[in-house]
Amino acid sequence: MSKKLFSWLSLALLTILLSFTIRLPAIADTPKHYTELEFSPLPEIQLPEYDRYELDNGMVVYLLEDRDLPLINGTAIIRTGSRFEPANKVGLASLTGTVMRSGGTQNHSPAELNSILEQKAASVETSIDISSGSATFSTLTEDLDTVFSLFTEVLRQPAFDPEKLAIAKKQRQGSIARRNDDPREIASREFDKIIYGETSPYARTVEYQTLANISRQDIIDFYRTYVRPESIILGIVGDFDAEDMIQQVQNAFGDWQVDTSLPSLEPPAANQKYEQGMFVVDRPKLTQSNIFLGHIGGQFKSPDYPALSVLNEVLNGFGGRLFNEVRSRQGLAYSVYGSWSPRYDFDGIFIAGGQTQTNNSVPFIQSIITEIEKLRTKPISQKELANAKESILNSFVFNFQSPNQTLSRIMRYDYFDYPEDFIFEYQEQVTNTTQENILNVAQEYLQPDKLVTLVVGNHQAINPPLSSLEKEINIVDVSIPQAKQG
Repeated sequence: MSKKLFSWLSLALLTILLSFTIRLPAIADTPKHYTELEFSPLPEIQLPEYDRYELDNGMVVYLLEDRDLPLINGTAIIRTGSRFEPANKVGLASLTGTVMRSGGTQNHSPAELNSILEQKAASVETSIDISSGSATFSTLTEDLDTVFSLFTEVLRQPAFDPEKLAIAKKQRQGSIARRNDDPREIASREFDKIIYGETSPYARTVEYQTLANISRQDIIDFYRTYVRPESIILGIVGDFDAEDMIQQVQNAFGDWQVDTSLPSLEPPAANQKYEQGMFVVDRPKLTQSNIFLGHIGGQFKSPDYPALSVLNEVLNGFGGRLFNEVRSRQGLAYSVYGSWSPRYDFDGIFIAGGQTQTNNSVPFIQSIITEIEKLRTKPISQKELANAKESILNSFVFNFQSPNQTLSRIMRYDYFDYPEDFIFEYQEQVTNTTQENILNVAQEYLQPDKLVTLVVGNHQAINPPLSSLEKEINIVDVSIPQAKQG
């Protein structure tokens, strides 16, 4: 054997021996089962220090310094919403929110506003949804003066450029034309109408005619009515000195006065229109059914909300009863869910449902109702309770991942008149939730006798037929009304 070959074999043997030696501890250690893993307790959440001011004109201002990055973000929450727009002008609030920004200001045209913000890699955005409006800005610290000035103009001096309003209307018309393309979107839209009623401000939809009824003057009037300093909560987070920033806010907004009377901001009532009933959107080309079951729900401020959120965890998601029974064991669904979905100042919805093959529609509905009934008649197991509470409490930290997120939550509680420590009270009550609490809230809040059901699918192909559920079947017309001529 040559010396070279001997050296090569010796090196190879040494490499093999070292490989076994390095791997020995890994082979010797048997991986632990996930139930045996131990983790240190989650850190206690501490709210960062922030300042709250109120200007003489009623505007509330929150400031939270965060010097980690040379960035500053601001959000103004505006006391308004589409629920306050006239029934014959649905879409007015949303258009106002869009064109406040896209329509430029009295000092800067839309093109000039866009150009300056693009050059600064900054943003100013506005919108109005069902229960609030918002205006936001984001900028590098060095560009604060320029961007904050533009943000102030957008809030105080929007120009509502007619061409940009026409473009926004055209975009809404395109959305109307496409709104029946997605079965899931049809189900969500029509289910709201079945729960609240098609004329409810929490369910009505933008139509060609309601868009046609909206003039530029309507936009201006809506803005003047609702966008006013005493109706705004402004929060700013980032790389700034609080004393300097409050002076900048005072200079920008301190002299803002509105001479019109404050409108009523009482939320419209939310009531359930139909109690029970089977509703069908017939889509003959579909091979699957999108199904919603539910009834009106409640609000976050309900004293039973913590127990209801634990109930949600038992019912919903991976490892929840609906997933395990309806999807995994019975194989009746591609997706399945059930959730008590409260709102801040009007009643939300309890909704369960999912997507299934056409011929599984009836068994799917029956199985969901069965699982709801089980929750009302028998206590959940101690293991289910522990897992549900652990899931909520372990995810609690994600509510406070950044100063911006934390301040946003504080502002939201202020806006809806919730206590500042609401989420910590919630955390404590989740910790103290018992099996008896879950049974009690299931019996009180889950109401099978008030469930309404919506099926979006091929009605004639469903077998067994929906009529086998012994409910009156109501066909829902989702055709799109055209605007009146002239």
